[in-house]
Amino acid sequence: MICIENAKVVLENGIFWDGIVLVEEDRIVSVGKRGEVEIPEGAQRIDAESAYVGPGFVDIHVHGGGGHMFWQEPEQAAAHFLRRGTTSIFPTLYHSLDKQTYLESIERVKATMGPDSPIRGFYMEGPYMNPDFGASKKYNKWLGEILPEAYKEVVDEAGSLVKVWVVAPEREGIEGFVQYAKSVNPDVIFSVGHSRATPEQIRKLKKYGLNHLTHCMDATGRVSAWAGTRGAGPDEACFLDPDMYAELICDSGAVHVNPELQRLILRNKGIDKVVLISDCSGRKEGENPAPEGLRHMTDLSFDDQGNLGGSRLSMDMACRNIMTHTNCGIAQAFLMASRNPARSIGMDDEIGTIEAGKRADLVFVDDMFHVQKVMLSGKLQQL
Repeated sequence: MICIENAKVVLENGIFWDGIVLVEEDRIVSVGKRGEVEIPEGAQRIDAESAYVGPGFVDIHVHGGGGHMFWQEPEQAAAHFLRRGTTSIFPTLYHSLDKQTYLESIERVKATMGPDSPIRGFYMEGPYMNPDFGASKKYNKWLGEILPEAYKEVVDEAGSLVKVWVVAPEREGIEGFVQYAKSVNPDVIFSVGHSRATPEQIRKLKKYGLNHLTHCMDATGRVSAWAGTRGAGPDEACFLDPDMYAELICDSGAVHVNPELQRLILRNKGIDKVVLISDCSGRKEGENPAPEGLRHMTDLSFDDQGNLGGSRLSMDMACRNIMTHTNCGIAQAFLMASRNPARSIGMDDEIGTIEAGKRADLVFVDDMFHVQKVMLSGKLQQL
């Protein structure tokens, strides 16, 4: 038995300012205020030293980190984020991979999964998105007709480990792909991303479990019906649909989404429907430097044509940034970085909040989200 004490325990609906968390093996067995939780004799005591103890971060959309791409070096990329408090991570594979590389990458990631790894499944950003949107467009290997012989093997190989498939609903033949992916994995959800789909096109896929918008306000377009008017696209569809989650990339300079739009997203969707993501690209330091005027921004990433291509964020940084740009509090940031992403992919019975019976994935931070300790499945990690 492990007893974490002298902690500001961040719960789903509040904070225990002098809290206790009891952990046995890989599970939380009890949480409460000091004096209300009986500490077993002989328990190993961990002094949190008044740190905030919250649920480990859940990053559902991330390509790599620390110079390591998940499709190439999943173990090293996962270790990079675990040191920064992400205890559940979902490697993101992109349309720049051809079919054979997709298959090899899936196998490589699967081989690293296990109780000592934070990797919990896949987030597939594509392969069938609108080629007009997003970074590294010239490397898109999936521009042709959407045919079963092209995608079936990839869908089968990833199987039930895929939590999210990102699609552009406007692409001809996309419904056949969605139907097949759902037949292989009935629990999978779909996200609209890199798209200019209309709300009507998006609603058509709702019956298959489409409930996400990939990086809201980024790589989305809209079709105008009349000259001089603004059409409705994926962002507006998300705002109109109370069931949809809005992913948000929150960099320090608010380059992906400016502060006014971040506040608009929070006001419209509410704290419960915003999911912080890192969308970290994994690029090495110095690779594809920022364009002139943005070189002071250390948490942005760019493709080889100078286009914005994800970030160099980790979730602790994203939490600090969302507090800066929207004036939300630390408990709300934890909801957007842990509970909401877990809930959005149907894994909130295991992860995302501090509750008895859930996995003992915890992160200790100060009031600026600087990570002090990380616990994965009940084991403290080396930082």
